[in-house]
Amino acid sequence: MGLPARDKELVQIVDAAFADAAARAGEWLVCRLGCTQCCYGAFAINALDAARLAEGMGVLRQSQPELAGAIEARARTWVATYAADFPGDRTTGRLGETDAEQEQFDEFANEAACPALDPATGRCDVYAWRPMTCRVFGPPVRMDSDAEDLSALGHCELCFQGASEAVVKAAEMAVPHALEREILDECGGGGDTAVAFALLDPETDAPR
Repeated sequence: MGLPARDKELVQIVDAAFADAAARAGEWLVCRLGCTQCCYGAFAINALDAARLAEGMGVLRQSQPELAGAIEARARTWVATYAADFPGDRTTGRLGETDAEQEQFDEFANEAACPALDPATGRCDVYAWRPMTCRVFGPPVRMDSDAEDLSALGHCELCFQGASEAVVKAAEMAVPHALEREILDECGGGGDTAVAFALLDPETDAPR
């Protein structure tokens, strides 16, 4: 699927929400360039994330072909290393949707570095187009709809160490899940995948 025009609106809202949460968190939020703990371990991305990454790679192939080539090389290595155990379609990269496949994915490639990560600098090479999971990681975000249950707030384990529940709650980041679902529905949805598959050139690097 192509990247919907409304994705720009979603990205702006999420990035503004992160900035607001970071301002409220202050020094409790320790996210910084070079801190890469959250860049290890496979996680599912939706079709909107995948389309955004694909658009970003298209931009880089035109503007910075050497960088795009390095990212693609890391993605190819990731796929070659882990695809055999991928619980889904290894050709399209679509994640399986059965309970068994979802459970298998929970234990899949948990130590693998994201192929978008530059190992020399600790920088995300597709930062401007990164998935929503990456955009909201760090500050406290709500894991369910219970606004009173503090245990429903999750945050990076490196952040808010020693903070009180009140401090954590005060820094909660508002995540526009409904808007994201709305845009996905307008585009026909689509299955989940992993970052590496979205970084490959569909014309020359389709996974086998």
